[in-house]
Amino acid sequence: MSIRPRVGLYGGAFDPPHLAHRALVDAAIQQLGLDRLHVVPTGQAWHKTRVLTAAGHRLAMARLAFGEAARAVVDDREIRRQGPSYTVDTLRELQQETPGAELFLVIGQDQADALTGWREWQTLPSLATISIAARADLARAGGQNRPETWPWGQARWLQLPNMPVSATDIRQRLQTGQRVDHLVGAPVARYIDTHSLYLTA
Repeated sequence: MSIRPRVGLYGGAFDPPHLAHRALVDAAIQQLGLDRLHVVPTGQAWHKTRVLTAAGHRLAMARLAFGEAARAVVDDREIRRQGPSYTVDTLRELQQETPGAELFLVIGQDQADALTGWREWQTLPSLATISIAARADLARAGGQNRPETWPWGQARWLQLPNMPVSATDIRQRLQTGQRVDHLVGAPVARYIDTHSLYLTA
């Protein structure tokens, strides 16, 4: 009897990618037993009010941040895609590329809270098991034991170390000349410095 491959999708702006993103990637691969996790930088982000850093820079930083993670693949398909980029389309493509695979959609707590605003959100649970990175405060409150609170049904929970890191905070630090290598890792910090990224709001 053949074993179904387990394939994950983790998308985001990664503007810039940081160590909490990397911790989530490692946790998803290990805790979900994934054979492969597609890390997908956002292309044309329909839901973002600010202009993202150029896609080429975000892709290069993602490769530096996640390229050495075992079983992680930095996937540029949404950057190459014309027009707005939707997760439901990427899941359908992965389903076609790996027939019979068990798919997992890996998202953060903030994305889970906003999921009902995503394109064809009702379809997502039929395409993939939704897997949420539990915030430390949610874990303390026992939130991971209450999947009935989600309008789209059940979810898998990923346990992460407490890492209060955000891309917004990192961009603000860079604008004021602060170091961020302890937040993004040395390779990404060097790339940001080399290309003079995030110096203005």
